[in-house]
Amino acid sequence: MSDTSNDNLIARLFRSSNESENAWSDISTTEPEHDSHQEPESSTEDVEHTAEEDDGHTAADNDRGADITSLKSPDGPDLEHLLNRISSATGDPTIVRREAATTEAPANETPDEEQISGEWYPIEPTTFQEAKLSESEVESLLLKSLMARGALTGRAMAAQVQLPFKMLDDLLRDMKASQYVYYRGTAPMNDYEYELTDLGRERARRLWDHCTYFGSAPVSINEYVASVTAQSLTEQHPTSEDLKRAFQDLLLNQRMFSRLGPAINSGRGLFLYGAPGNGKTSIAERVTLAFGQTIWVPRALGIDGEIIRLYDPINHEEMPLGDHSGLIDKRRIDKRWIRIRRPTIIVGGELTMESLEVANSPATGISEAPLQLKSNCGTLVIDDFGRQRMTTDELLNRWIVPLEKRYDFLNLANGKKVQVPFDQLIVFSTNLEPKDLVDDAFLRRIPYKIDVCDPSEEEYRELFRIIITTQ
Repeated sequence: MSDTSNDNLIARLFRSSNESENAWSDISTTEPEHDSHQEPESSTEDVEHTAEEDDGHTAADNDRGADITSLKSPDGPDLEHLLNRISSATGDPTIVRREAATTEAPANETPDEEQISGEWYPIEPTTFQEAKLSESEVESLLLKSLMARGALTGRAMAAQVQLPFKMLDDLLRDMKASQYVYYRGTAPMNDYEYELTDLGRERARRLWDHCTYFGSAPVSINEYVASVTAQSLTEQHPTSEDLKRAFQDLLLNQRMFSRLGPAINSGRGLFLYGAPGNGKTSIAERVTLAFGQTIWVPRALGIDGEIIRLYDPINHEEMPLGDHSGLIDKRRIDKRWIRIRRPTIIVGGELTMESLEVANSPATGISEAPLQLKSNCGTLVIDDFGRQRMTTDELLNRWIVPLEKRYDFLNLANGKKVQVPFDQLIVFSTNLEPKDLVDDAFLRRIPYKIDVCDPSEEEYRELFRIIITTQ
């Protein structure tokens, strides 16, 4: 036997909506109808009912019955109209048809997923093998974190090394079994607060003497090479609209656009020369805007036990994704990586040979990535070329192979040499004559040389008009 309590509720709701300003309040104050055989209490309203209403055969009851029948049928023609009447009568805009809402916004598509659609992004690992990490590497980071910050929960340590907590759960149990840590107290969500034992503090101190780094777990060099290949400038093909958007705040003629287009699309070397004040540096600074806006880079690289910091807050601008919806982040993005704006690194007369090599600090044991590694998948601008503290011949000898082969070799602090990508658009900007700076062998590896000529009289007048209107 079907339960008609819901139908009676809707019927009373429509009846009350015509008699009261707040239909929901009227419904909430009525006695619920139970299946018991108790006699209902009489009221003044029931005494005033006519005989026709007691029999239940009035025209109004028939109309309400038709509305209820339409509601019980999901394909009823008046269902949408009925729901709209309920919403307008009760003032509750949340009463919507569930099927229609599902059709308009699929449940498996979130705004955060739309932000990363069409771009490469790192997938969160589930095991140490997938992360290309050993348990001893992660253990050393956890021990140094506890020594530097005192007591930490398991999830706080997972956030410190940017790894999922479920990956560290078994490792933390092993560390407790090895008497490196002990439980100082409990924490929410089936977690504990950990603190170093005397044995753990001694081991952490030895690890600290070798390297003081205890940040994000490093990414392997092979994963980084694969990411550079996936996000390379050579995979981008800017159109004329992209170029106009990138240089929209500059006054460039069509001849300059036609020369910049092939040079930027090649993703290789570019030589800008001309008289001072013609806009060479301004052009070089905006080249990257013609390509994709964001890339992913690792916070740190791990190469044969050496930690190399790659993310640089000074030269890199973070472009975080929006906050995920819900309690659980389903995007599964590897947090050891960071999303940044495609880099544009500009160096001038301060460029030295040391800034092109891995910089190691003996006091901390942490290495810093060179400029060309930080500028991968972006643009590296050598401004005022020929006025650096090092000679042009030194730069020629250092970069003559990377400019042609698109890879570089770096010397690590432990004496090893590693091959890394050299994948950026190198822009040399100078007001000196190029043939007076370098020889033909170097110029041959810079496929595009563009003379930034003096503006014409008409361009001068247009420039003055722009300045006057903006002030």
